[in-house]
Amino acid sequence: MMALDGKRIYLACGKTDMRKGINGLTAIIETQFKLDPFNEAIFAFCNGNRDRMKIIEWDGDGFWLHLKRLEHGRFKWPEIDGGEKTMVLNETELTYLLCGPGLEQKLKRKQTTKKMAV
Repeated sequence: MMALDGKRIYLACGKTDMRKGINGLTAIIETQFKLDPFNEAIFAFCNGNRDRMKIIEWDGDGFWLHLKRLEHGRFKWPEIDGGEKTMVLNETELTYLLCGPGLEQKLKRKQTTKKMAV
């Protein structure tokens, strides 16, 4: 699991080519976002179908690349709005983003509950 530890969390708005690995994603961070991928930060990217997310982070001596592929549902992901290519999230917002599709699927299920006699 990622160590958030107060790290700054950047979300790449719009879609990203998921064929990119660590080198390709760090190039996007440097050239398009004008940020340093070696900082204490987490960078999240999503594909066009909104069913895959990659997160890259530097831990001091190497990069971690995390991948999540949804089997059902889609990530709620912002488009590029007004030229803004990144959005800053807090830890709670990242958690909601990562867990949101699963929660939505659970809420869509028909669940029955038994009424207990009082």
